[in-house]
Amino acid sequence: MLTRPYIDKVREIADLLRPWGIRVYLSVNFGTPKALGETRTADPLDPQVRRWWRAKAKEIYSVIPDFGGFLVKANSEGQPGPFDYGRTHADGANMLAEALKPYGGIVMWRSFVYGAKHKGEDRVMQAVSEFADLDGQFADNVILQSKNGPLDFQPREPYAPIFDQMKHTPQMAELQITQEYLGQGDHLVFLAPMWKEFFAHMSPSRLQGIAGVANIGLDTNWCGHHFAQANWYAFGRLAWNPNLSSRQIAEEWVGQTFRPTPQPLPVREGSDYTQDLELSTPLPHREGLGESLINMMLRSREACVDYMMPLGLHHIFKFDHHMGPEPDGFKAEYPLEWCPVYYHKADTAGIGFDRSSRGTGATGQYREPYRTLYDSPTTCPEQYLLWFHHLPWTYRTLSGRTLWEEMQYRYLRGVSEVESFIRIWQEARPYIDEQRWLEVDGKLQRQLDDAREWHDTCLKYFGSFANPEKQ
Repeated sequence: MLTRPYIDKVREIADLLRPWGIRVYLSVNFGTPKALGETRTADPLDPQVRRWWRAKAKEIYSVIPDFGGFLVKANSEGQPGPFDYGRTHADGANMLAEALKPYGGIVMWRSFVYGAKHKGEDRVMQAVSEFADLDGQFADNVILQSKNGPLDFQPREPYAPIFDQMKHTPQMAELQITQEYLGQGDHLVFLAPMWKEFFAHMSPSRLQGIAGVANIGLDTNWCGHHFAQANWYAFGRLAWNPNLSSRQIAEEWVGQTFRPTPQPLPVREGSDYTQDLELSTPLPHREGLGESLINMMLRSREACVDYMMPLGLHHIFKFDHHMGPEPDGFKAEYPLEWCPVYYHKADTAGIGFDRSSRGTGATGQYREPYRTLYDSPTTCPEQYLLWFHHLPWTYRTLSGRTLWEEMQYRYLRGVSEVESFIRIWQEARPYIDEQRWLEVDGKLQRQLDDAREWHDTCLKYFGSFANPEKQ
């Protein structure tokens, strides 16, 4: 990406986006100069390497004067980085920051790291372990970019404690638009409620920016699923105004997307898009149906959590493609922290990952009151229960049901929700053009099949521990 032919292609993109006030950034490989054979090393303290990056920044800005800067993933999942040379994340980030500084560019340095330096440690703790001691050592044009949760874009995670720990380093949040772990392009899952859940714990005023991991496929509708476009829209709206509610965003999107005939958006004279749009256009068809579509969107994320991994369960997907359940997943050739059995720890005694002060101690990375709140199963929010605690199958949940009964209830509830989404979409057929209706209907049928697979596979596997006599 940093050779001249590719820089020239990036210039074309920059020229197209510039009239819209959008600047281009590049995700770069930390080992680029060595990989290109232009230096013998990628050591960030090597003078030749530093000169290479300064010259490369000068070249880029000569072609793209408003270039934004670099995004870097280093020393994670096999990627090269400063650890390869005994250096720190700050050493690596500051080298790039030095090269970009004369032009006003920034470095977005990702904290998504595991397995490079703290092997064997609870994976959700590794970002804090690698970065906390570096707080305040980064250049002022470096922003630390962290995922909303401490693991990897699961259907539900508590917020990442690195946001608590880095008090003197600018930070930005990284959110997932792609649905990598939420049914990908086949499931209707409106993500605004997930992001609002994060903002409820992490005030946007503490952040310097927000990133969205998105993917444009080969489908004419870009996203693969018509309703996935709502997540692009929600990300954009929350980037401008994180105080908007999920319902407000869903109402706007449904009103704009399913109008009987295209109409211009009503915008006040002299207004700008940093303020709320005043969409006075009524919902496109009879009020009850429009409300049903909105409610379907608002319920969809919780439904996904229910039929995949309720009560704080996480990372029990099939290997490699992350589509579908594999709670018995274990491969000796993989690092243990990639295996589903590592995360749910189901046995005849119970289920869940003990991250309390009596377990890995991950709760200690949080600020109060969350540190104390998460540390005890009696005060831990039930939605994170098995994220932080290993509990017996007979543990009583807030509903009065045992833990095993509650798991069965929630898996079934998730499937039932998808069945209700299909009924709502059937009612919408007279009011939606045939092409979009058929395409969404096909996706919903696939989602129902997948939800049933999650229900059957997970309850059969976990039941072998919870009710071994019935197996």
